[in-house]
Amino acid sequence: MICQLRKSQSSDKNFSKYSKLITRVELRMNTVNNLKIDVREHGANEKTLNERLFFQLLAFGDCGNFEAIVKLLDRSKTEAVIYQDINDPKGIAVLVMNKDPDYFVTEWREILNSSEFNKLSSKPELTMLGRTYSSGFEPDLENWLIHKPRHSALNPEWPWCIWYPLRRTGEFSKLSRKDQGIILREHAVIGRAYGESDLAHDIRLACHGLDKNDNDFVIGLVGRDLHPLSHIVQTMRKTSQTSKYIQTLGPFFVGKAFWQSPLKTG
Repeated sequence: MICQLRKSQSSDKNFSKYSKLITRVELRMNTVNNLKIDVREHGANEKTLNERLFFQLLAFGDCGNFEAIVKLLDRSKTEAVIYQDINDPKGIAVLVMNKDPDYFVTEWREILNSSEFNKLSSKPELTMLGRTYSSGFEPDLENWLIHKPRHSALNPEWPWCIWYPLRRTGEFSKLSRKDQGIILREHAVIGRAYGESDLAHDIRLACHGLDKNDNDFVIGLVGRDLHPLSHIVQTMRKTSQTSKYIQTLGPFFVGKAFWQSPLKTG
């Protein structure tokens, strides 16, 4: 009798667990079935914008004639920056930006297949591609997504740069939005302090599905001098996000602007 009772209780427990599992699956299915896709960028006060700026960084070696690349990009009216690679005396990197991704596989592709670029050797390990994005709190989406990152990249007073990709751990995605916000706010406070002191300014890009190494973000740090850019990376190492929730960081491109296209308005 006792054995039968125990078997019954065990069966009831298993049934209860199974029922709860079925309920969770049904809830998830209902969520998926009712899922509404919205790819717009969202800002403060329910503002939205379906525009963003794409950036691509391409690095090259064996550049013995910087002026030839400058003249080519200047003639093409490409919005771009040419950096001298601090770690390669014949190395450069070209940062290109455009709102239309088609540009990168049409006009920009033709420029890259020109005789001037064919003389260079590619460094694919330093290729980075990303898009500007919003976090939902920006009061002026157009400025945040288009004008601010363009100004940061093309500002002649901020020639030095450090560019790198990063990938968060899966554990970060499992945190609640509240806990994520606390962690990200720590980064934001540090970044704002360096920016307000005109020591370092960041260009933050999302690269989900755009990066061959499955990185999540591309970060560009720009400023008047190199040391503060290195210093902010050092400072960020102590934060919760970098110390606990970053899986990979880099490789890093470090350089100084040799040429920048004129900053366009609008």
